[in-house]
Amino acid sequence: MSALTARTAWLLTLPPLMWAGNAVVGRLMVDSVPPLTLNAMRWSLALLLLLPLGWRVFKAPGELAARWRHLLLLGTLGVGTYNAMQYLALVSSTPINVTLIAASMPVWMLAIGALRYGVRPRRRELLGAVLSLAGVALVIARGDWATLARVQFVAGDAYILLAIIAWAFYSWMLARPPRCMRGDARPTIATGTVGARRGWDWSEMLLVQVVFGLVFAGGSAGLEQLAGAEPIRWSGWVVAALVFVAIGPSLIAYRAWGLGVAQAGPAVAAFFGNLTPVFAALLSAALLGDAPRGYHAVAFLLILAGIVVSSARGRDRA
Repeated sequence: MSALTARTAWLLTLPPLMWAGNAVVGRLMVDSVPPLTLNAMRWSLALLLLLPLGWRVFKAPGELAARWRHLLLLGTLGVGTYNAMQYLALVSSTPINVTLIAASMPVWMLAIGALRYGVRPRRRELLGAVLSLAGVALVIARGDWATLARVQFVAGDAYILLAIIAWAFYSWMLARPPRCMRGDARPTIATGTVGARRGWDWSEMLLVQVVFGLVFAGGSAGLEQLAGAEPIRWSGWVVAALVFVAIGPSLIAYRAWGLGVAQAGPAVAAFFGNLTPVFAALLSAALLGDAPRGYHAVAFLLILAGIVVSSARGRDRA
């Protein structure tokens, strides 16, 4: 891990800005494109943009066929479920709420790591999870703790919780890939040199996830249309928004985040990831007239404190 440079800081700041923009644009698109259709259209366009970069991955169909179960689940969780649930959440919830609740990710990461992968959380991580969960509870209670006893979830709050649980599983699958995705058994493609092969690069890996994820995303969009979804209201704005969500949050953010994490490490990157609610609040105020309230600031500080505590270096007492 190298020192945090201005370039690395920019690489890690760009994705939260893109993700916040995605939340705001998703909210703006509610009356123009049905949410599940928006997700399918977003990733279909991203697929077309990725093809010139990653098309070589399809020259070895046997590599895909041997790993289709893992790749299908990976794409369904990361491309299909997470993004579909996020856009559904934005139908009834605000970008600020959605991004703040999504910032509780450490809670779900710890829970899934412990239950599914046997990774025992440290005391610092548990304390951080409690603080983050308190921030989420404050958002759900709309700033009034007394209402928690009788709180009723807005549908969007439940959808974004499902989304981040799916993303937590997806992230653990990336961190703990099966044997067929690592070491000498990892998937490879032929290079220009005779007999030489190399592992998949970022564009090829993302392209494969998008292809498999579109199975779920496309099916969901089809069911949405059969259920009587409103037709798409095409306009220049809708086209521009689709281009943005396909390029910014899907391609640029993914690539910049990967480079930034490689240079600064995941612990430092986690702090930058929690800039998303801040950017969402600023963009919402500017574009939606949805000014953040006092409890949003308190919730963000609680979530940020949770990340700081859980990421702090040092040994826990036994």
